Formats: sequence, structure tokens, C-alpha cells
Amino acid sequence: MTPTAPAPAQTTSQPDVDELLLGFARALRAAGLGVTADRERTFLIAAATVGMAERTGVYWAGRATLTSTPADFPAYDELFERWFGGESIPKGRRADIHRPPVRQAPLDGGEGEAGDSDADTLEARASAQEVLRHRDVATLGAADRAAAARLFAGLAPRAPLRRARRHVRATSGTVDGPATLREQLRRMGEPGRIHHRRRGVRPRRIVLLVDVSGSMSPYADSLLRLCHVFVRTVPHVEVFTMGTRLTHVTRALAERDPDRALAAAGRVVPDWSGGTRLGEAIGAFLDRWGRRGMARGSVVVVFSDGWEREGPEVLGEQMRRLAALSHRVVWANPHRGKVGYEPVQQGIVAALPHIDDFVAGHSLAAFEELIEVVARA
Repeated sequence: MTPTAPAPAQTTSQPDVDELLLGFARALRAAGLGVTADRERTFLIAAATVGMAERTGVYWAGRATLTSTPADFPAYDELFERWFGGESIPKGRRADIHRPPVRQAPLDGGEGEAGDSDADTLEARASAQEVLRHRDVATLGAADRAAAARLFAGLAPRAPLRRARRHVRATSGTVDGPATLREQLRRMGEPGRIHHRRRGVRPRRIVLLVDVSGSMSPYADSLLRLCHVFVRTVPHVEVFTMGTRLTHVTRALAERDPDRALAAAGRVVPDWSGGTRLGEAIGAFLDRWGRRGMARGSVVVVFSDGWEREGPEVLGEQMRRLAALSHRVVWANPHRGKVGYEPVQQGIVAALPHIDDFVAGHSLAAFEELIEVVARA
């Protein structure tokens, strides 16, 4: 009897787990979390370390590497359940992640010892971009300033949210009586699903007041680039410059190209690198725009070092008015992030009682922190 040949094994396509994990990380970024390329790579390494067999291990690997603050946890949990809905992660093909030993490269660029040329050894060099992110923008040369200007495109401001008057459908919360009644009528009186609703959310207005006086001139270019990013990416943003007078520059900064936008703003601002009258400028904003609705319920960000040409009493009174109208007042001082800084200027002393957040504003890293403060306001 001729033996029966075994049936050919059926092959099934296995998912690429790296693509599955990267897709999850990028979905988190699309949902508003600050997931960078470095965090994606760290997530892949962490997931490979804990193993793909346990869903819990992948969950904690992602939460440890892809979230920034506890405020990110609810969105992370929801998206994780939607992305990995099963009981386990598919065990597809993935390349083994080999992590060779790391040594510090010599800072002078010289050659290492003879045995250091092993192909499995990585030379860990500080990223030039990472160093540039933490440098004071006032100290940058022409080449570094141009490189920093390109990094502004990577900033991702988000609008702070407020509760809207209108309701939206929800899976829980207040019972939506009219919708539930309509459901019963459609079913001819038969019991049906109970509908719920909740208050919707809308973006808050953001007002940016930029000091362009002489003491702030080393930072003015970078601050207006930051304002340009806000105007181009976030709804309901208004920008003003302050010096000896107040100038509305939102329309000038609406240009798509940042260099052209800054050139347009420079043509509009008549008091660039002049004196400082912060109190009068904030008062002019409140009298002409703020009380008419621009400042009501808004997040107002003041970019200034606090040097005031006039008496501090005027600035203190106008800051009191501004705090009473706005939802939150943020003051970004370029000297705040420097070692040994103390807020002893008369203008800062007068303004501090009416400030909700006093933050640094001297580097790209400080701008990223400011963006988070505004988004959470």
C-alpha cells in the first residue's frame, strides 16, 4: 500500500508587530499626545524587553514611554483598548532588537582606543538638535539661529478647551430625554435604548502679548516665530506686540512662510527695539479689544522680562484688570530659566500677584513647556 503523502501545511500571513506597535504610537500622536520619534523607538525596545506574549506588559511599556503626564492616561487607556481589543498581542514576525554596549565618544572628535572600533559598539554622541533645544536663543550665532528656526516647525501647540453650551451624544452621563423619547416613538412604545448626553467642548481663545522693546530684542525674533506657529496651527489666536505702543500683528503672521511672516510683522511694528511701557500697552489692549470680548475667558500669554519704563503701579493695575477678564494669565520671562534668577524687577513684582503661571521663555525646550502649560490651561 502506497503511503499517503502528507497534506501541505497551510501558511497564514502573520502581522508585522513592529508596524502594529508603531501604528498605535502614531494613533496616540494623532489623538494629541506628545509622542515623538524617540519615544516610538523607546516603546519598541521596551515592548521587546518585556515580551509580546503578555498584553499587560505591552500596556505598561507603552504607558511608561508614550505618555508625558497623568492627564494623558485616560486617552492612552481608551486608545489601547480600541487598538489591542483582544486578550493578547498577535505573535507575528519581528526582528530581534540587539542593543550593543555603548560608550561615550570623545568630545574632541579624536580616535578611541584600539579595541573601540568593534562594529557592535555604538558611539553615543549628544544630538546637535537636542543641545540646540536647550540653548538660550539670545546667545545663538547666525548658523545656529537658522538651525533653530527650522526646529520651530516641529512645535505642536494645542488649543485649551472649555465647556460649550451645546450638548453632544455620550455613552453615559445625563439622560437625554428628547432623544430617548424619540427612540420610544420609533419603536411604537416598546422599551428601547436610553440615550445620554454631555456638554461639548470648544477651543478657548489665546492672546499672545509680545514685548519687543530694546531689552527683549534678542528674543523677539524667536518669540514671533513661536507666535507664527500658534497662529498657523491653533484656532482663535490673536497676537500683539508691546513697546512704546501696542500693535496688532495677527494678520501679518498669517503668512504661511515663517520668514515672510516675520518680515511682514517687522513692517507693521513701528517701535521695534524701543522703550517699554508695559502697563500702558496692556491697558490699551484691554480698552480697545479686551473688554469687547477678546480677553474674556481667554488664555493670555505675556512674553516680557518685566522691565517697565513707567511706574510699576500702572502695570500692576492693568494686570489686575487683565486677570479679572481672562481665564488664565501666563507670563513667560526669558530670564526665568537662568540659574540664579530672582523676580526682583519692579514690573515683575507688581505683576506676579495677578499671574497664574510664571514660566521660562528663553529656549526651544522652554517653548515646548509653555505650549503644554497653555494647552492645559
